[in-house]
Amino acid sequence: MICSSGGTILIARGKNSIPRLPVTGTSLNHANRIRNNLPISVTAFRRSSSSSSSSMAVQTMSMGSDSSTLILTSGASGRVRALFSMRELKRLVTIIQSLILFLLLPFRVVVWRRRTGAVVIRDEKQERKVWVSPQIVVRKRNIGGEIGASGCSVSPPSVPAAVVDEEVAIRRELAMRRVLEDDDGDGSSVRDFSLFTTKRGDTLFTQSWSPVSPNHRGLVVLLHGLNEHSGRYSDFAKQLNANGFKVYGMDWIGHGGSDGLHAYVPSLDYAVADLKSFLDKVFAENPGLPCFCIGHSTGGAIILKAMLDPKIESRVSGIVLTSPAVGVQPSHPIFAVLAPIVAFLLPRYQFSAANKKGMPVSRDPQALVTKYSDPLVFTGSIRVKTGYEILRIASHLQQNLEKVKVPFLVMHGTADTVTDPNASKRLYDEASSSDKSIKLYDGLLHDLLFEPEREIIAGVILDWLNQRV
Repeated sequence: MICSSGGTILIARGKNSIPRLPVTGTSLNHANRIRNNLPISVTAFRRSSSSSSSSMAVQTMSMGSDSSTLILTSGASGRVRALFSMRELKRLVTIIQSLILFLLLPFRVVVWRRRTGAVVIRDEKQERKVWVSPQIVVRKRNIGGEIGASGCSVSPPSVPAAVVDEEVAIRRELAMRRVLEDDDGDGSSVRDFSLFTTKRGDTLFTQSWSPVSPNHRGLVVLLHGLNEHSGRYSDFAKQLNANGFKVYGMDWIGHGGSDGLHAYVPSLDYAVADLKSFLDKVFAENPGLPCFCIGHSTGGAIILKAMLDPKIESRVSGIVLTSPAVGVQPSHPIFAVLAPIVAFLLPRYQFSAANKKGMPVSRDPQALVTKYSDPLVFTGSIRVKTGYEILRIASHLQQNLEKVKVPFLVMHGTADTVTDPNASKRLYDEASSSDKSIKLYDGLLHDLLFEPEREIIAGVILDWLNQRV
């Protein structure tokens, strides 16, 4: 091994002895003085004077046909390679995205409207708004448990005024009418609805199914998936009623009878916050009863993120997730890069025309007809901002699976093409919950409670709940 005053280290390996280098004088580069007849090629490397403690990289140089020389350098080449690592590339992409968004900020159209004391912010002017009188909360009540006998009570509004566009007004009226016209066959359930105002001032449509028997064993809060609404689970809610559970359903922002452009989600954090507030309301109305949450697809992802809040998790006895959106991949990898920019500029844009057939979510033809002929079910292509929000919440959950402590049952069909069943396996493997179960159903698709085996799925859920009350 030869060390020069310039910081170069040469290590010779092979059968031959270490070559002698003529070291004379105080030259800064002794390597340049190697005799030409030596069978060795030498490159000089120096340690930077500003980083005396830096790590040394190793490079192999040729030294004849049967030996080699290692040159230990300052590690600059390793740092160059690190610049092209996936982690650094992702960081670079994030910085570029932030810069582009900052430069595009002046071009975003923000419309401020003030009327009757309310302020509404909209990204675009394409929606026509209607200002209506203060909201009224209406509840349906069965009188004396008789079928068809009902009455209505009116509660004073909690917010002075609310803005509802015409599309929301139509959807909300339809959702209300379905509750009022619901003819429970045996009179064992009472179905009500109410309007819930969020902290942001949005109005959400909520409903409940209560057993006629006053002895409730527990509570269940249902959260639907993307593009659908809570009313689709009415039959399942009545099955829960038959087992002594009072059921609540909430249409999250942009869905069913709730405020917002149909299937447009400005932020799934809104839905998470709304669920927390709604749970507080449910807890206050039913003190002492164990509460469970059941969420489908994106609704399951919303519930999971809410459960990461220790204050909520400590008050919930368990959750059931069907086909949760824990693993959702974009149709093309480039979308993950462009989504934040496109979602910022054109949040409500749809990539293609509406697809009435939708994705394969059930093997029951009648269930598909019922779903996609329902005016409260959105059948168009997903909006850019909504898709980005789903990718964002799925990514957040995958990074925090070990923080899940609530008891849970996760169910997934292995043939699901909407959400990834392997992500449910990962949830089960990584969650810190001491009480956790997973059920994978071979060949079943996305909408488990609307598959031909729906009774089996419902039975598994009921058994799991009954064992915990």
